[in-house]
Amino acid sequence: MSQQQRMQGQPMIIMGEDAQRMKDKDAQEHNIAAARAVAESVQSTLGPKGMDKMLVSSMGSVTVTNDGVTILQEMDIDNPTAEMIVEVAETQEDEAGDGTTTAVAIAGELLKQAQDLLDQDIHPTAMIKGFDIASKHAQAEIDDIAESVDPDDEETIRKVAETSMTGKGAELNKEHLSQLIYEAVQAVTVEAEDGSHVVDLEFLNIETQEGSSAANSELLEGAVIDKDPVHEDMPNDLEDASVMLLDQPVEIEEAEADASLSVDSPDQLQSFIEQEEEQLRAKVDQIVDSGADVVVCQKGIDDMAQHYLAKEGILALRRVKKTDMQFLAEVLGANIVSDLDGVEADDLGTGDFTRDDDELFYVEGEDSHGVTLLLRGSTEHVVDELERGISDALDVVAATVTDGRVLAGGGAIEVELARRVRDHADSVEGREQLAVEAFADALELVPRVLAENAGLDPIDTLVDLRAAHDDGDERAGLNVLTGDVEDTYETGVVEPAHAKEQALSSATEAANLVLKIDDIISAGDLSTEGDEEEGGPGGAPGGMGGGMGGMGGGMGGMM
Repeated sequence: MSQQQRMQGQPMIIMGEDAQRMKDKDAQEHNIAAARAVAESVQSTLGPKGMDKMLVSSMGSVTVTNDGVTILQEMDIDNPTAEMIVEVAETQEDEAGDGTTTAVAIAGELLKQAQDLLDQDIHPTAMIKGFDIASKHAQAEIDDIAESVDPDDEETIRKVAETSMTGKGAELNKEHLSQLIYEAVQAVTVEAEDGSHVVDLEFLNIETQEGSSAANSELLEGAVIDKDPVHEDMPNDLEDASVMLLDQPVEIEEAEADASLSVDSPDQLQSFIEQEEEQLRAKVDQIVDSGADVVVCQKGIDDMAQHYLAKEGILALRRVKKTDMQFLAEVLGANIVSDLDGVEADDLGTGDFTRDDDELFYVEGEDSHGVTLLLRGSTEHVVDELERGISDALDVVAATVTDGRVLAGGGAIEVELARRVRDHADSVEGREQLAVEAFADALELVPRVLAENAGLDPIDTLVDLRAAHDDGDERAGLNVLTGDVEDTYETGVVEPAHAKEQALSSATEAANLVLKIDDIISAGDLSTEGDEEEGGPGGAPGGMGGGMGGMGGGMGGMM
């Protein structure tokens, strides 16, 4: 019998016995199920009426948030396809600052539409090409629909900030906070030589304080440091002080971990202690000789050194965060010193230090343009969510000032884009046309979810929105507070064009990446069978576990 004949009756084994493999439609359906599970877990947070998620880490720390990217990062997802969708949210956060939930929801909906096309035996390659055509056309139409906004247009820019904050912890005081955000961004915006505007958020710092209302938040010139002087005899208020920023501990240099000291007499011990004191005294003398009135240290300061510094009348703060040190360097015009031996007069900065009743130090430089947004809230969780909302709003306003284009929100842009993409589909030949139409349907997820989260009927809302847009009202969107279809731009629901372009681009590329996979080969177990409670919140594990668990039967025949 020939070798060829012997091989015909037996499958060729090319993988290890623990390896698992999923091919063709099984692989595509598995990937789509996992990606959709991720998207559905954040959909309920979309819009002003969106709900919050409570996330409890394995260490027991609790996060209550409405922010899409925060939810996905805290969910502890270990499915490779789901992680690709999480990357969409992270890219959106990095590039645009907001719109993470929208980007992920659209990616999930594109894959849902793709599943329907797969069931009609449309090849993934045709879908990928169609989605790409539709995405590029939609982004070009965004540029056509967008309205230009001037960096000094306070009313519109505040509306952008308020729209970003709505539905998050900052919502109740959005008028006051949007004013602070507008002023903060104005303070750190510079006009480039070519007339464009550059927003440098490195010169803007956010500090938080518990125990007060968000209405008491304020914008301050310079920096705020939430630290006490290391010694009670140190001064609290200083004007035109020379400031040293030190990235080196003012402590005895540690001996090796296994070093031991052998002492024969009390005199020897006393001598050793005196040597340590001299070492500390020498370091303090170096600080005094530099001319510093204030030393801000990122590391520790020994008790003895604290005493010496207080005797010299020098204010010292210790264990200051690295980010605060870098911000102080900008505000004071100082360099961060990492070696006291090489300190020079140019390394020191100049500024005023003032301490208030809340025991915060306010630091102002001579000619700095650094500002601090001091956010106040009643509890730790309130302050944390407020900070997330304000950070997103700052990024969005900064992007709007730089980009200079805005759109009507409330689903208005999505319905208008869907209409234009559908019109464009007529000019696309072949099976790609179905994918272009599917892309248009996917865009309409946004107004549907906005309506659903507000307790309104999504189908009735979508019908009303389509009718308004067919009549030529490009700005017709859903006012979720009243349930009416109206000109959302006039209502004050304004979104940045850049964030919307980025969301479409990221969502399309992620969906296409998932669709292109037709074979999953895993060195270990691919399924996530077991307790359904082990997965993420929002029912995600059921969807993902179901998709993956069904693979075991197919494996047996192959191995």
